[in-house]
Amino acid sequence: MSETAKALTWKEVCDVARKDMLTCKVCKECNGEACRGVMPGPGGKGTGIGFVRSYQKLQEIKLHLDTIYELGEIDYSVEFLGKRFALPAFVAPLATCQTQYGPKYQSEEFYRAVLRSAVEQDGLSFLPASGEKALNDSLAMCREFEGRGIPTIKPYPLDVLLDEFKRCEQAGALAVCTDLDGAGLALVQGGPVPVMPHSVKNLEKLCASVSIPVIIKGVMTPKGAKKCLEAGVAGIVVSNHGGRVLEQAPAPVEMLPSIADAVGGRMEILIDGAIRTGADLFKIRALGATGALIGRPYAVAVYGGDSEGVSCYTKKLKFELREAMMMTGASTLAEIEKEMLYLPEWAK
Repeated sequence: MSETAKALTWKEVCDVARKDMLTCKVCKECNGEACRGVMPGPGGKGTGIGFVRSYQKLQEIKLHLDTIYELGEIDYSVEFLGKRFALPAFVAPLATCQTQYGPKYQSEEFYRAVLRSAVEQDGLSFLPASGEKALNDSLAMCREFEGRGIPTIKPYPLDVLLDEFKRCEQAGALAVCTDLDGAGLALVQGGPVPVMPHSVKNLEKLCASVSIPVIIKGVMTPKGAKKCLEAGVAGIVVSNHGGRVLEQAPAPVEMLPSIADAVGGRMEILIDGAIRTGADLFKIRALGATGALIGRPYAVAVYGGDSEGVSCYTKKLKFELREAMMMTGASTLAEIEKEMLYLPEWAK
């Protein structure tokens, strides 16, 4: 985009995406209601309640307005895995976007758009890396966009994971992730390599096999988080796989406070699950998360505006988080406290 060109608005991005996304309706509120059970696509499993509940529970949390304080410069940057990023929100690994959302983008093109924006906006993306082509594409992007990508591999058998983790390390990936919540996909889709749960002993072997940090996605209990800590995992993602693998799972935000209490301060904690706005980022920070992974809205951003659409959505999050911090009295992420939230009983 030239310096004199007008920047895209989020409405314009959504209008374009609505024409090119075959399964996503690009609703005004991305709450899971209109896409219940749409799989492949953006919906949740079965009745879709897993996705819907994740959104609803976040909306039950409110922010306490407080503008009686001395205003300083607002800094919403975050340190994650020893590196500083501009915002506590990263792009989630959306696999097979052409199947899930429409043929306009293949996965490699999709994530190149994401990573071009990540360089511009000082961001980070988790990259789908399951299957030989996806892994090779992910590793190539890690080399090209140094420090901006984290390959995310399905929970294959241990010998496969050990080999693929080593390849990620050799490619210079910032970290490597396996989405253990993806084990549920074994029930709904086949493949040349099976996916499965893994033991603490297996996680220990994975962590010991590479010098880069290991992240486990799909942790939904304090007990599970402690198992990861025991295994030497550097970070976890509190996630129910977007409500796509276990219909009756609680919302990730419902589990975040107890998980943060169990392991907070000893490992990085990310969360995904219907996080949509800067105010949502404020909420998850107050409840103990380092940051969030965001998936579906970034799919809309790419389909609606390529890397410029991604930057548009990221800037929107930055503005909303800055506004939330300014209106609650927090100048830095470290100053965001649980007392700044109006909480339902389940979150107290």
